[in-house]
Amino acid sequence: MSLLEVEDLAIAFGGVRAVDGISFSVEPGEVFTIVGPNGAGKSTIFNLISRFYEPSAGRIRFDGRDITGLAAHQIAGLGIARTFQNIELFDHSTVLSNLLMGRHTHRRTSWVEDILFTPRVRREERAHRAAVERVIDFLELEAHRDKLIAGLPYGVRKVVEIGRALATGPKLLLLDEPASGLSVEETQDVAFWIEDMRDEMGLTILMVEHDMNLVAQVSDRVLAVANGRPLTLGSPAEVQSHPDVIEAYLGTGAPGGAGR
Repeated sequence: MSLLEVEDLAIAFGGVRAVDGISFSVEPGEVFTIVGPNGAGKSTIFNLISRFYEPSAGRIRFDGRDITGLAAHQIAGLGIARTFQNIELFDHSTVLSNLLMGRHTHRRTSWVEDILFTPRVRREERAHRAAVERVIDFLELEAHRDKLIAGLPYGVRKVVEIGRALATGPKLLLLDEPASGLSVEETQDVAFWIEDMRDEMGLTILMVEHDMNLVAQVSDRVLAVANGRPLTLGSPAEVQSHPDVIEAYLGTGAPGGAGR
């Protein structure tokens, strides 16, 4: 059974169909990537899956459950986590504090217990701290653990964004342009981490990305979209060489070239 199933998904803004009949499925343990030019509807698809937007048509199923009608705050508790194109962190909190925010879906204590700082609260806090420390170790953030987000380089903040999503303990991780604004070396680190998330953590990853070198390195399957509609679905090599993708995404006359 597919972990995520999207069927005939559609949404319109002011009469413009930003997503128009998108269907795909993501298998457990797969890295599935959506590519396309700016304005193609890629991030809108993420916002529909995350339930930030309400689809005008179509269904979304996760782990066998229809989640189309759920509220956004219910999604993380099901095991879906995401990052954002524009970094959404608490600038005046530390890296550790930002990662601990990702553990909120696992809190089981009441506000009364929290005030009294009961033994149960202390046990939970130790468990949350241990989970976050594993993420810090995995993403090599030890040197930045106690630093404020506002003082960190852009590339490190991108990694912290990924770390906060990992701290939720997801089954499905949505990565929205994880390599955007990164150097070649930083992008290669992201590629290694994506492979390790899949192979060592057993995560399933749905990614939106423009960097076709990264897409080709880590993706099992790729869906190309343009103007809110699907163009083709296949392996990275198949999609990259498809004539419609070359014209719509890579640019006419640039077969096999790297994405912009």
